[in-house]
Amino acid sequence: MSVAKKEYKRVTVKSLIEMKQNGEKISMLTSYDYSMAKIVDAANVDVILVGDSASNVIAGHETTLPITLDQMIYHASSVVRAAKRALVVVDIPFGSYQSDSKEALRSAIRIMKESGAHAIKVEGGAEIKDSVSRILQAGIPVMGHLGLTPQSIYKFGTYTVRAKEEEEADKLKQDAKMLEELGCFGIVLEKIPASLAKEVAESVSIPIIGIGAGNGVDGQVLVVHDLLGMTHEFHPRFLRRYMNLYDEMSSAISQYVDDVKSRDFPNEEESY
Repeated sequence: MSVAKKEYKRVTVKSLIEMKQNGEKISMLTSYDYSMAKIVDAANVDVILVGDSASNVIAGHETTLPITLDQMIYHASSVVRAAKRALVVVDIPFGSYQSDSKEALRSAIRIMKESGAHAIKVEGGAEIKDSVSRILQAGIPVMGHLGLTPQSIYKFGTYTVRAKEEEEADKLKQDAKMLEELGCFGIVLEKIPASLAKEVAESVSIPIIGIGAGNGVDGQVLVVHDLLGMTHEFHPRFLRRYMNLYDEMSSAISQYVDDVKSRDFPNEEESY
């Protein structure tokens, strides 16, 4: 049965909870710069995530760990200036919140004040409870992130599916309930069994956004560069490529080089 969509001029934290209650799926994509965010926002994506995946996609690092708080604020500021409808959520980068709840709050405040973002996202469960609680007490909306948490990649040692075993699955369910009870407005579940993700989504009142977590959750998130096929070495099962921009851009740039070398560009009509 199709669900009537409510039109939102500006998506808020409250909007996402309404979408879950109404059975409307939530769309979420990453953006890291003004130009891309402007396109994503105009396409009516509900949530733009300024992800620490910028460390990989924009800066070329192997992991998300190297990106700094200042760099995340720079990317977030660019995205916020473009977003007229979408809720803008920003990752707090590794090392800016895990060990000290006071530092976590300072990091969150800097992101909100200096970028104009609408919410922040953190990775982890019970181990970051104090940080999440302190940020929420300051009135800053928080989105959680459980399952495969890329900031902990060296702890995991691999990007394989998480929570396949009963013990880890039980902890994930407990962490999801804890994040809900603390006051988080949503949770990203990354690369976990679809049946577990569906169970979590049905057990909490806040939206669950999946990436590699099946279709039983409340919404989906992808890295926009992966969706558009700008990256071509990355082939996880959960990724659907809607374009192959890598080949199209390579062809266009090669043609430009040929046209310059052959003196075909610029022609008379392209000159003053």
